[in-house]
Amino acid sequence: MAEGIAFIDGEYVPASEAKISIFDVGFTRGDAVYDTVSVWKGLFFRLDDHVGRFFRSCAGMRLTCPHAPAELKQILAGCVHRAGLESAYVQMIVTRGRFLDLAERDPRRCQNKFIGFALPYIWIFSPRRQEAGVHVVIAGTRRTPAEAIDPRVKNFNWMDLERGLLEALDRGADTAVLCTPAGYLTEGPGFNLFVVKDRELLTPRRNVLEGITRRTVFDLAAELGVPGREVDLTPESLREADEALLSSTAGGIMPVSRVDGRPLGTGTPGPLSSRLRALYWEKREAGWLGTPVKDLLAT
Repeated sequence: MAEGIAFIDGEYVPASEAKISIFDVGFTRGDAVYDTVSVWKGLFFRLDDHVGRFFRSCAGMRLTCPHAPAELKQILAGCVHRAGLESAYVQMIVTRGRFLDLAERDPRRCQNKFIGFALPYIWIFSPRRQEAGVHVVIAGTRRTPAEAIDPRVKNFNWMDLERGLLEALDRGADTAVLCTPAGYLTEGPGFNLFVVKDRELLTPRRNVLEGITRRTVFDLAAELGVPGREVDLTPESLREADEALLSSTAGGIMPVSRVDGRPLGTGTPGPLSSRLRALYWEKREAGWLGTPVKDLLAT
């Protein structure tokens, strides 16, 4: 089962066999929330933080997870264990479910559906790409306003992010950073953004997911005595930064080396970005903030 295991309709199945109805509102309208937690060498990272955010996302969309937090953790651990994975990409999802009558328009009448799965660990950018540094562009596509879709509710409404990513790929870059309608930097497809200027770590404060790895970057920076804060950042803040980095569950801390086709700084991962990346993985290897998969199976 090395390809992964899913939990759906109350059963564990090979991930490739997990299916939902084409009439599920999570599919037809993107009416679903999710969260992704990683496992590294048998340890979930910041599991309580991810589960807590997941339940806040459910509440934000008036969705109900049919499993309490403790049971949910056991289910996710069961997916990892049954897949035989030491390092994994683990996702929890609640969709709106389906209407009994396709003419129905009241989402309160749907029976919400839970899905969980564990796959081999996924990297947004490979370690090799991270060592060279990621090439980002500042997309012309704007982020959907937070007043319309709250980015703090982790959701599958990715049309703006996908358009930005397509734009980046067409321009020969690895990925994109989007701006708010007012022109301030936000985030990209699946990651938060940081810039470093005069040895201060800055991250956008508007229209972004409050990422768990984003929080981790602040924690690690504090250990190194580097100040960090949330601010409004313009595109020029990124283009003129000393360094920049991306943060995500899928890949950790990832240095940026090029912006809009031009070298950032020296055109290689900067010293602080590289130190934060190394420290992140050193501490993960040592079990920092880890919850053993086997302990959850035993409860």
